[in-house]
Amino acid sequence: MEFSSVWQELRDRSDMVDSDEVLVTPASERPFDITSIEPDRIVVEFVRDDDERTLRRDQFEVLYNRLETDPDGVSLTELPAGVEPYVAVMSLSTRYVVDESDGRLSRADGRAVNETPFRRPAWTARTSPERVHDDAVLLADALEREEAADLESLSPESLVDLYVLLSDVQRGADRLRQEIGDHLLGYIGPDSRLHGRFGTVHRTTRQRRRLKDDETILDALDEVGIPHSWVMGVDPEKLDVVLAVTDLQERAVYDVDEQVYVQKTAVEEDEKQSRLQGLRDQLADLETEEAEQLRDDIEAIEDRLETVLAAG
Repeated sequence: MEFSSVWQELRDRSDMVDSDEVLVTPASERPFDITSIEPDRIVVEFVRDDDERTLRRDQFEVLYNRLETDPDGVSLTELPAGVEPYVAVMSLSTRYVVDESDGRLSRADGRAVNETPFRRPAWTARTSPERVHDDAVLLADALEREEAADLESLSPESLVDLYVLLSDVQRGADRLRQEIGDHLLGYIGPDSRLHGRFGTVHRTTRQRRRLKDDETILDALDEVGIPHSWVMGVDPEKLDVVLAVTDLQERAVYDVDEQVYVQKTAVEEDEKQSRLQGLRDQLADLETEEAEQLRDDIEAIEDRLETVLAAG
């Protein structure tokens, strides 16, 4: 197959990517939209930072030549950032296959060609703030509908929904908290504090120790006359290997405490999306006098709070 045929297929299949879908880059998983398909280029825009990129036909041909001459294809984990969107678009072609186990894009050469893993629903490519916001809205709605204060009255299905939403909010909020904390460090100097409307933060330093290699440690002990036996002990990792390959019983060498807990194993993203869209539609319809009065009341309460806070 000549490159001209591959290029035409890429243009056709890029045009088939729906408006509610995105492509994601293989290594960094940056979502992007295809905004324009021209005879000599494909223009894309990264969703999270509005960064527009022009993917040129001649650069696709360079990638095509590499894939034609190297039966192993290209590694998806070692791609330069500028090459990632080219590979994501290239994976739309039926001539190539993505081997996720090996992390490579290569010629199909008779192998079954599945849908590229880099084409995904736009819903799954939301930013961290969007995910936290949406999950928090769903959680607030669930708490309002359910009598969460009386867990005994809830059905097992309702408890599962609450548990999953709480877990998603916790995980997403903690990830976003870390991102915001890293950004805040640029505003907070040593021994200083930064005040916001809802609280105060300050810079904290915490040390984490990591052992040096054994030879360095033993040499340091020798220098001050400490016997090696004082620090030598059983290596848990080596002990686990022994347990795995011998008849030694675990309880002979470990005190085992068993803890039973619930673990989330799946999230129904489609159901979450459907419910969230329903809530958005309901809010959009709230253009009544009662809704307008509610908004006015909320604004008045906020104004009074600001007045009280300003007065100290």
